[in-house]
Amino acid sequence: MNTTRLNITLPTSLDNDINRYAKELKTKKSHLIASALDMYFDYIDLKEAERRLELKEPTISFDDMFQELGLDVSN
Repeated sequence: MNTTRLNITLPTSLDNDINRYAKELKTKKSHLIASALDMYFDYIDLKEAERRLELKEPTISFDDMFQELGLDVSN
């Protein structure tokens, strides 16, 4: 997996929580933060999908989408 080094500023209380959970879970702080961000982004994606469903915009079927993209859906 490719990684990027970041330099960020966090409130001390959040840093304390990260340190405590990383120690408790016996994992690196960077892994804990990456996992938390992955879960948060999944949550944001879900909320955005729910918002779009509430708009009741027209939808197309899965098969129609593949056909529109020019992809073969036959087995």
